[in-house]
Amino acid sequence: MPLRKTLRTLIGGLGLAALAAASPGLSAQTLEGGPLRIVVGFAPGGASDKVARIVGDKLSPKLGVPVVVDNKTGAGGRLAAQQVKSTPAGQNVLMLANPAVMVVAPLVFKDSGYDPDKDFVPVSHVNDYEFALSVSTAVPVKELPHLLAWMRANPEKSNFGVPATGSLPHFFALMTAEKAGVQGQVVGYRGSAPLLNDLIGGQVPIAFDTFDVALPQHQAGKLRILAISGTRRSPFAPDIPTFKEAGLDLAATGWNTFFAPASMPPAKVALLSKAIHDVMKDPATVKAFHDSMMTPVASTQAQTAAMLKAFREQWAPVVRKSGYQP
Repeated sequence: MPLRKTLRTLIGGLGLAALAAASPGLSAQTLEGGPLRIVVGFAPGGASDKVARIVGDKLSPKLGVPVVVDNKTGAGGRLAAQQVKSTPAGQNVLMLANPAVMVVAPLVFKDSGYDPDKDFVPVSHVNDYEFALSVSTAVPVKELPHLLAWMRANPEKSNFGVPATGSLPHFFALMTAEKAGVQGQVVGYRGSAPLLNDLIGGQVPIAFDTFDVALPQHQAGKLRILAISGTRRSPFAPDIPTFKEAGLDLAATGWNTFFAPASMPPAKVALLSKAIHDVMKDPATVKAFHDSMMTPVASTQAQTAAMLKAFREQWAPVVRKSGYQP
């Protein structure tokens, strides 16, 4: 090879190496196939959307490609799942989903339009969230045992609101009522905002919703959280007891998890899982989750699959026993 051509090749190679060193995303880990699209089946501003955007912002420089959050709302997240399942193998797309989409819907709909096991591959479990039992300030109780006594004495008033029928807070409310031996009518809402408005206004006395949604109103004195569903007290509100501490042996959490369409090559799934796992261990990511009062999780692909299996074993009997029909 002529000396001039050899020098050009060497200089060009050194230039690419320098570029790769300057931009960590430009490496052997660079994602082939263009931008990564994260599909979320819920509206912008909600908890799932916040999670997708926090992770997406941190993931983009790591993968060396743009990451775009795509909100495909409708049918409680099922439309997003139906769309993602048919994604061609060459496209870079992930779905961020919660238990309502990947556990509850396939159990209660005759045809949800997708099979969570055949159409998807778990990629990475990224956060957990707890449930809160809250009461209106008009209800004359400040502790869970007092509420249960009030419910037994006032069964005609013991309605409890949930952000949506068929949601995990709905089934956790039924689980709580059965465990406590109390009765109450479930009142389903179109989201957390109208539920909290009615709880604060006294139109519904009791509510079950996610802890992060209820906490700001509790801190403002507009409602009272009597118990949370975690196994330990939350660092965001250490004054609020768990259900077990309050006298009811219950614990439950929900989650947000990334899934890939089954068409995605296993090597690409593994690359994305590792990248998300690393992002979730980044102190900046952890802080962003804590600032949003959410609990981050750094999970491998195998750990994510094991979590899903255990979760289904816990919740499938509850959902089936409820007899809920959409």
